[in-house]
Amino acid sequence: MKSERDVERDVVAAETRAADEARLAPRIGIVGAGHVGTALGVAISRAGWPVAAVSSRDAGRRDRFRALVPGSRAFADPSTLLEEVDLAIVAVPDDAISSVAASIRLYSGQALVHTSGLLGAEALQSALSAGSQIGSFHPLVSFTEDLESSAAAIYGATIALEGDDRLLVLLADLAEAMGAVPVRLPPGTKPAYHAAAVMASGGLVALLDAIAALAAVAGMDEPGALAVYGRLLEQTLANAKSGGVEAALTGPIARGDAGTVEAHLAALRQFAPDLLELYGATARRELKLAEQRGALAPAELDRVRAALAKPA
Repeated sequence: MKSERDVERDVVAAETRAADEARLAPRIGIVGAGHVGTALGVAISRAGWPVAAVSSRDAGRRDRFRALVPGSRAFADPSTLLEEVDLAIVAVPDDAISSVAASIRLYSGQALVHTSGLLGAEALQSALSAGSQIGSFHPLVSFTEDLESSAAAIYGATIALEGDDRLLVLLADLAEAMGAVPVRLPPGTKPAYHAAAVMASGGLVALLDAIAALAAVAGMDEPGALAVYGRLLEQTLANAKSGGVEAALTGPIARGDAGTVEAHLAALRQFAPDLLELYGATARRELKLAEQRGALAPAELDRVRAALAKPA
């Protein structure tokens, strides 16, 4: 067991390491002071990395950023910001990224990254100059107007990275300093990565809306439906995490129960015909998983397929 002196020595050593890292960390600038840029600025600053500047055309947003990130300077023009920083993070809407990149030119030794989940690092190509680097830095977080909650949500979240090896090391260090988990993406895979993210967020909301609509037929209001089916969702996610997605599949399709599928489809035709397409799409994916798992005989698979193929 450590003595009190040993504990104090460890604390001092940790504080010294943190101070050394902060001194060695690049000066960071944020281009864009909306929800994403401001929350990132707060999280980076609290992680001990220096946030030297912010740029935004909106004076109110610049003032808000500086109030939340003390010591940062504010500019309307991102070109001016580049004179203050080593690493600039472009946190603007996807459609504006290329125009921001086209309006600036990096100095040798500087790096520029954007926060888009969809676009690759090449969206910043026009800003490159000799000795500079570009990349992407996408926190897989739902950013809202509650900037404190958004900044806190970065802790434990995934941050997807792109860039050359030297820049990726720096970006991974930054992500880890914020308590996030860095994940390197192969070039050209951002659209697939982002589509999965949209399905996990907006897609899940759409599925929840469909569940609530069907539960309303059974007399449940939305809070009641979320309470009833939310637990089942949580159990299913826990099963997938522990045993894999394929093994987590349960229910009538996993059992080859074509009669139940037919009853579901009849209820949907009567009460919620707009959900037939969604039910069919998810059911066909379930059937594919059941087939991969070898859980059903060919005849059982055919019966379920036939039930799903019946016209609406």
